[in-house]
Amino acid sequence: MDIGSSWWLRNRVVCPSLHRFPTAALVFLIAPLVLLFQVAAGGVAAAQTNVAAPVGDPAGGKAVWALGNTACRNCHGPEGEGAFGPVLAGRKLSFERFKDYVRNPAGRMPAYIESELTDQEIADLAAYFNSLPPVQKPGSWRFELTDGAPHAQQLSVTVIGCGQCHGPTLETPRHGAGEVNGDWEWFKHMVYEHTTAQREQWGQLDPAITPATPRPAGPPGRNRMRMGNYSPLRLPEPMLKEIWMWMTDLGPLVPLTGRITAGAAGSAGFTYTVNVANAGVKNTGLAAEDVTITLEVPENAQVLSVTGAGYEGVRHNGESKKGPVAVWRVPRLAPTDQQTFTITLSTVAKNLRGTVRWGKPAVKADNEVTIALTGGGRGGV
Repeated sequence: MDIGSSWWLRNRVVCPSLHRFPTAALVFLIAPLVLLFQVAAGGVAAAQTNVAAPVGDPAGGKAVWALGNTACRNCHGPEGEGAFGPVLAGRKLSFERFKDYVRNPAGRMPAYIESELTDQEIADLAAYFNSLPPVQKPGSWRFELTDGAPHAQQLSVTVIGCGQCHGPTLETPRHGAGEVNGDWEWFKHMVYEHTTAQREQWGQLDPAITPATPRPAGPPGRNRMRMGNYSPLRLPEPMLKEIWMWMTDLGPLVPLTGRITAGAAGSAGFTYTVNVANAGVKNTGLAAEDVTITLEVPENAQVLSVTGAGYEGVRHNGESKKGPVAVWRVPRLAPTDQQTFTITLSTVAKNLRGTVRWGKPAVKADNEVTIALTGGGRGGV
């Protein structure tokens, strides 16, 4: 019996307490810790090869850690101090054992292949962690759950750790599914062959449209993946299917993005442009229906003029209690559709903000995109 079937038979329910885990969860928690203790102790020497191990550079490792490895930092802490994932700082990691774990993790972590993290970068990371002082107490998790969270959400956030990067409601993969109207087979491919599947999907998206999901990360030219490839032995398919069914129940997220930019001040006032787009794959991704765009109008400002179809005027937003808002309504935004609106105000609005919402397809969480003058849109890690 493999670890997947053993887990599924023994553990139907995850303990609702955030700090008390069932046997299965302990398997996923302890396995990486045991191996990392072996790393720290030196362990048995790796198989001998004729290729010399690269010499690690702590400064290079610090740069790699800072540039684009958001998935690693989200679990192991900004300085390797540990959080959801084990402590890395001050562990005196050997290159070979650290490389073995990065390439073939024994716990919840996905595997990072050479194209996403080179041997030299692994050596630099080990040198960087070894240059840091030991940690007395790991840091806090990025996300924790309250008691009574759904079983699948507990799996995602507190057992496997997906939610430590993608948020408690897995917004990023739900947006990714919305980009191509993905199904269960899409999700499996994206998790188990992520370094292939994600690049395939990037290739289908219109590069001229602001993306709703993260793009390649890292220093110029590297374009690394934030996530590696999960093994079905470490993340069994029945467990993954339960997470997918919970995501499906929350509802698909249309990959809408929004951006506010300021134009030059004129004699007629101060004009701001709002661009809203559906970043999905044309003729494939999800369309948004009954789209509402709102902008928070400063209390001391008057709306002098607007452009863009569907303008409904200024009204007080009693629900949010944020004061008056200018409102536009758009019947439908299909994949790659874009709409542009302008608003001219009597005064400068340095912190102009707003939202984009849709009515259909209906979702139970996250059907609002926050937009702001400084950027905005949806993305996450």
